[in-house]
Amino acid sequence: MTGKVARAMGMKVIANDRFENESGRGIADYVDRETLLRTSDVIALHCPLFPDTEGMINRENIGKMKNGVIILNNSRGQLVVEQDLADALNSGKVYAAGLDVVSEEPIQPDNPLLGARNCIITPHISWAPKESRARLMALAVDNLRAFMEGKPVNVVNPSISKAGKIDIG
Repeated sequence: MTGKVARAMGMKVIANDRFENESGRGIADYVDRETLLRTSDVIALHCPLFPDTEGMINRENIGKMKNGVIILNNSRGQLVVEQDLADALNSGKVYAAGLDVVSEEPIQPDNPLLGARNCIITPHISWAPKESRARLMALAVDNLRAFMEGKPVNVVNPSISKAGKIDIG
């Protein structure tokens, strides 16, 4: 959704994803992470927390970014080394940050981002609009229907067979 909104506002959208797909290609040009960091005016994080994404917004990677970059995090707080982002905000290297998540929720009084310049923190509510909740419910219904028809999608546990039954081995 963020990419679609950005394009509607006239922005060129690039993305980095370990699982490139056609729907993503319809919105953005895929680039490597280094290119994304070096060329983006706005970086929006919408990725899971994996060992290779934990702390990816850190002093070293911020140093590769354009001066005045804007960083948005709408996924997992642990993607950001908060002290490094606070330092970059206070120095002006990063112009602004919009964060819907932090590393420890509820946010702790000693979190360095609370005193950082140009930092807006929302209480993990980006999923709250009616449209988002309706989309989540529709997805859950579609997933359940597919499972009951023996064609599960978004399978997390590979022990679930195509027949929609759990294999007990």
